[in-house]
Amino acid sequence: MTETLLFYGFGLLSILGALGLILFKHPMNGAMSFVITLISLACLYALLSAKLIFAIQLIVYAGAIMSLILFIIMFLNIGESDLPEERGRWFYLAGGIVAIGPIAILMQRAFKTLPPGETAIVGDGFGGVQEVGMVLFTDWLLPFEIVSILLLVALVGAVVLAGKREVSE
Repeated sequence: MTETLLFYGFGLLSILGALGLILFKHPMNGAMSFVITLISLACLYALLSAKLIFAIQLIVYAGAIMSLILFIIMFLNIGESDLPEERGRWFYLAGGIVAIGPIAILMQRAFKTLPPGETAIVGDGFGGVQEVGMVLFTDWLLPFEIVSILLLVALVGAVVLAGKREVSE
C-alpha cells in the first residue's frame, strides 16, 4: 500500500514538474521544474527496483545534463524584457485538448499490457550494468555517438549565440 501511494505521488509530481516546464514563463523556473521531473522519475525507477536506470537518471540527467542546461541559461543572461509575451488561455486549452488523445492511448496501453497480478518474466541479469553496456556499445553505438555530437553542437551554438548578442548590444 505504501509503495502504491509513493508511486502515484512521484508520478503526480513528475507530471506537475513537466507542466511547470511548459507553463512557466521564465527559463530558470522551467529548468527547475524539469529538475523536479527528472528526480521524481528517478524515484519511480527506484520504486520499480531498476537500480541502474535510477543511478543513470540521477547522475547523468538530473546531474550532468541539467547542470549544462542551467549553465547555458545563466550564460545567455535572459532578462524579463527578452522573454516572449504570454500566450492567451485559448492556446493552453487547445494544447490540452490535442494532448488528450495520445494520453488516452498511452493510458489504455499501460493498463492493458499485462493482466492484473501478473508480472513480466525476464532473464537473469536483465537491466544490469554488463547487459546494458553490451547493448549500448554494440547495437546502439552509432545513435549514442550521434547524440553526443548533437549535445556538443548545441553547446557550441549556445556559446556562439551568446557571443553575438553581447557584441551587437
